[in-house]
This record gives sequence, structure tokens and C-alpha cells, in this order.
Amino acid sequence: MTAASAFPPRPFRVLGVQQVAVGGTDKARLRTLWIELLGVQPIGVFVSADENVDEDVTSVGIGPWKVEIDLMQPIDPDKRPRVHEPSLNHVGLWVDDLRAAYAWLSDRGVRFAPGGIRIGASGHAVCFVHPKGSPEAPIAGEGVLIELVQAPRELVEAYDREAAYTTSNVPARE
Repeated sequence: MTAASAFPPRPFRVLGVQQVAVGGTDKARLRTLWIELLGVQPIGVFVSADENVDEDVTSVGIGPWKVEIDLMQPIDPDKRPRVHEPSLNHVGLWVDDLRAAYAWLSDRGVRFAPGGIRIGASGHAVCFVHPKGSPEAPIAGEGVLIELVQAPRELVEAYDREAAYTTSNVPARE
């Protein structure tokens, strides 16, 4: 029995990668690589003194499968959170039911970062799995900050259509 099979069925699904957040002390250098040289498309800016971030939101892909690449620079590199440490700041995952995911994971000892569920830089409800466990909540990202992001209805519907198509077109094993 694996650790995953020891748990009851989840009341939510992870649908895919929503974003990858990259931090550095000089956002101009990040922009040079990601926007000018690699050609990712800038789609917005997010600045928050509370979150100590000046962020360019960019994207790759199209439609519901679009993935954000957030280019983050701290407003003050000496303050927390340190969005530039580590440079690969966090990975965001689309989930189909964020509230169910938060409750279910919390009940199983997953530690979340302070702030609970809130609206993130792209306007979606989000919460963060803490990179380090605690005595009260020992399960964490093992050094990785993980953002869980409420998937919009369109993405959930597209996922369901694709899953139904894939399932119906898989040849039976003999």
C-alpha cells in the first residue's frame, strides 16, 4: 500500500499547472530573458507592498491550457516575504474545488501559509501549501511553496471534455 492509497478519495482534482513564479532582485534582467528573448507574452502587472512584490505576469500557451510565468522582484529585498529566494519561488496548480481542497488537506495535516484562501495576483482564489511542516501540521511542500488556484469554470469544463474524450478513445487491453 502506498501513502497515497492510505487516504480516502479526494473531494477535488488537480487539473494542471497554473503558474510558475520566478524571482530575482532585478526584474529588468528577468524581462530580458523571458519576454524579449524567449517571447513569453506580458499580460499584466501586480504590485503589493503587503506581499513585498513587484510582479510582471506573463503567459505561454493558449486557451484554458495557458500557463502564467510570473516574474517577481521584491519591493524591499531585506523584507519578507523574500520573493526572490529561492529563485524558483513557487508552482501554482489549478484545482477544481479550492475550498474542498483546503479543508480536506488541512484535516490531513497539511500546513498552509498564513492568510488562508484569498484573491491572488490574477484575480483567482488561492491558498499556499507552506514549504515547511510544523508540529501541528507536519505535511508540507518539502521546501517548495505550492499555490493552489481555483480553476475557472471554463477550464474545469474543458478538462472534463478532454478527460471524457481521452477515456472514451483508449483501446481496451486484451
